[in-house]
Amino acid sequence: MFDIGFSELLLVAIISLVVIGPKRLPETVRAAALWIGRFRRAASKIYQEMEKEVGMDDIRRQLHNEEVMNRVRELELAAKQKVDDKPPTAPVVPDNQEP
Repeated sequence: MFDIGFSELLLVAIISLVVIGPKRLPETVRAAALWIGRFRRAASKIYQEMEKEVGMDDIRRQLHNEEVMNRVRELELAAKQKVDDKPPTAPVVPDNQEP
C-alpha cells in the first residue's frame, strides 16, 4: 500500500530523534504503536461488519459452488466426448466358428 523504504524510515527516525529527543522518543514510539494498533482493530471490525451486512460469506460460498458445478459439467462433457470418439470395436468371433 505505502511504498516506504529503509532510507525513508531511517530519515524519519533521525528527525524524530532530533525533534522529540532521546528521553521522550521511546514513550512516543510506544504511544504511536498503541494508536496504530487501535486504528487497525477498529478498521478490521468495520470491515468484518460490512462483510457480514452485505453477506459476503454467502456470496463466496455460492460462487465456489457454481465454480465446482462448472468443473463437474466440463468433466462430464469431456468424458462423454471420449466415449463418443472411440472407434467401434470389431465383434469378437470365437475360434471354432468362421465368420
